[in-house]
Amino acid sequence: MGLIRFVAMDSDVARAYRNGVPDAYGRRPERRISTGSGVPCRHCLRTVPEGKPYLILAYRPFPDLQPYAETGPVFLCAEACERVQESDVMPDLLRAGTQWLLRGYGDDDRIVYGTGDVVPQQHICTRAHELLQRDDIAYLHVRSAKYNCYQARIERA
Repeated sequence: MGLIRFVAMDSDVARAYRNGVPDAYGRRPERRISTGSGVPCRHCLRTVPEGKPYLILAYRPFPDLQPYAETGPVFLCAEACERVQESDVMPDLLRAGTQWLLRGYGDDDRIVYGTGDVVPQQHICTRAHELLQRDDIAYLHVRSAKYNCYQARIERA
């Protein structure tokens, strides 16, 4: 195994949303049908296939409310999907984009200033490894460079 690992949305969390548990805004996830592009599931870290149902929901990938606990829209396969295995192998979802925002967070789940960078897809692993060598960074978020939507988490292996 490598020095980093990509981490998708927890299966229990995904299952709860599929069963209608309210999202971060207290609303039931919305159900739509995929057109086959632009609908990245945060559990399997793949694009929801054309014609398949998916959910849109407000997601807060932080344990508690605090000023840096960003909430935003994410997609999730409406039908059960296999969670991507945690590993140092870049998930399919991240291979599809050209640029991603990487941002470091401390043990207190707050942004570590100076760590936010728009990174070309081919440099994600290198930049993640560099950031995670710092003692003040506990984990990273990978977010859309265009929309700032949360995609996945990167941790030390």
